[in-house]
Amino acid sequence: MKQRTWSLVILILVLVVSGCSSSPTADPSSSNKKITLTLWYWNRSIDDQLLQKAKEQFPNIHLVTQKIGGDFKSKLKTTMAAKSGEPDIVALNDWIMELFPSQDRFYDLYEFGAAEVEDQYLDWKWQQGVTPDGQMIGFPMDTGPTALFYREDLFEEAGLPTDPKEVHEQMSTWDDYRKAGLTLKEAFNGKVFMYDNIENVYNEIISQSDKKYFTPEGDFIGDSNEAIREAWDMSLSFHQDGLIANADHWTSEWNAGVNKGTIASFVGAVWMKQPLQEAAPDTAGKWRVTRAPGGDGNVGGSFMAIPKSSEHPKEAFEVIKWLQNPENQLTMLKTTNLFPSTPSAYDSATIREGEPFFGGQATGEVFAESAQNVKISFFGERYPAVHGVMTRWLNNITSLNPDTAFDEAMQRVERELKR
Repeated sequence: MKQRTWSLVILILVLVVSGCSSSPTADPSSSNKKITLTLWYWNRSIDDQLLQKAKEQFPNIHLVTQKIGGDFKSKLKTTMAAKSGEPDIVALNDWIMELFPSQDRFYDLYEFGAAEVEDQYLDWKWQQGVTPDGQMIGFPMDTGPTALFYREDLFEEAGLPTDPKEVHEQMSTWDDYRKAGLTLKEAFNGKVFMYDNIENVYNEIISQSDKKYFTPEGDFIGDSNEAIREAWDMSLSFHQDGLIANADHWTSEWNAGVNKGTIASFVGAVWMKQPLQEAAPDTAGKWRVTRAPGGDGNVGGSFMAIPKSSEHPKEAFEVIKWLQNPENQLTMLKTTNLFPSTPSAYDSATIREGEPFFGGQATGEVFAESAQNVKISFFGERYPAVHGVMTRWLNNITSLNPDTAFDEAMQRVERELKR
């Protein structure tokens, strides 16, 4: 009787163990069962061919990639508000700081070992994806280091230096650059302008500062930060000296200005190379690039995040980490002109390639140097709202009293912050 009882017990144990060993596992790496991950991105934010390779890289993941058109940010926020239909992986643009108050809606990427690869990325870029509470919601994608774009032939005709190093030496500060603009204005009887628009002057100077409008603790310092006032005053000086063409980016006026030679230079991010080449085909070979006056800055650049609604965050992070590793960021520089946030890519032959549109100059070297010298700075979730007020006031400066416009803009900012 005892033997029969023990035999029955052993049989039950064998069945239990057998059942456990054959049950499905949540880890796709140890199972033939695929999991599904959905990824949202916008056109040219990730190389489409690289996404196809990612599907091959992770055979146990069914990666569904969705290229979102229209207002990407608005669609993401609407989807998050509905708490339905969120992707497992989402690309975020430089407005990532607007999502910091919603950090609980995203996974902390430090939980999945992000710190192990932190030293492969630019420190300032990495920190932009970390909230004031120390939660990393955004993994580094591309960057937007800035530099001075200028017409070599127009500078030469105006008696200004033309070699990139000499241009930077003579125009290392914004005031030096302004004075060079006066020389150029006189040489062309006011028919050629040193800069494109007043908002861009302000934007670029702000991008070079280690302090913006807020402290990490959330305190507003825009009214006491000297860098803000200096950016405002310099922008006003460019306007009052008649150095600005009043041509906004992405307009026919700007396209005509850079193509016909009425805009001699501007400070812009590395991604402005493509719009410039498309807008000014008649000027091929005449443009050059050098370090920006006033220091190095960054405008733009993206991140990748994992919403808390994802059921497979660990696997999603592995996909992100692979897509944005140094090797693949270099690939996207070659295929999509996305400038890497991984400094190891700056030693590549791609960075050192001469570019016919820029007279054979390897502009990548200039932007690589700029990227490595951008200052760490804090933006805060209210940065876009405040910055929008300031630039609107500057754009309307012709109808305002320049002596009181700054104070009036600050009063409008104070009202904005009370909303």
